[in-house]
Amino acid sequence: MENVLDSKEIVKLVYKALDDKKAQDIKVIDIAGVSVMADYFVVASGDNQNQLLAMQNEVDKVLYEHGIHAKQVEGNRSSTWILMDYEDVIVHIFSQEDRLFYNLERIWQDGIEINAEEL
Repeated sequence: MENVLDSKEIVKLVYKALDDKKAQDIKVIDIAGVSVMADYFVVASGDNQNQLLAMQNEVDKVLYEHGIHAKQVEGNRSSTWILMDYEDVIVHIFSQEDRLFYNLERIWQDGIEINAEEL
């Protein structure tokens, strides 16, 4: 099955998958105007490694069902930061502590934060 979804539609699927697994503080940042690496970053955090893994698995499952496969995934079941690269959409799943430490929202503040209602 060939991917026919645009990057914003992929972001919607990612957001819902993360929300379904009770991800906290899901942020979508449109970085298309400031980077050539992707159109969107999706950043979310969870309470523990089991939740982080559940969030990763749900995103992977939902996108796989739409014919979308990760180009690369960094992190494993003991990681506190999981990066899922879907080319135009990059998903960052963090523990609360790592999210505060790496503070991607500050680093990518030149991007445009997209509210869930705008998706």
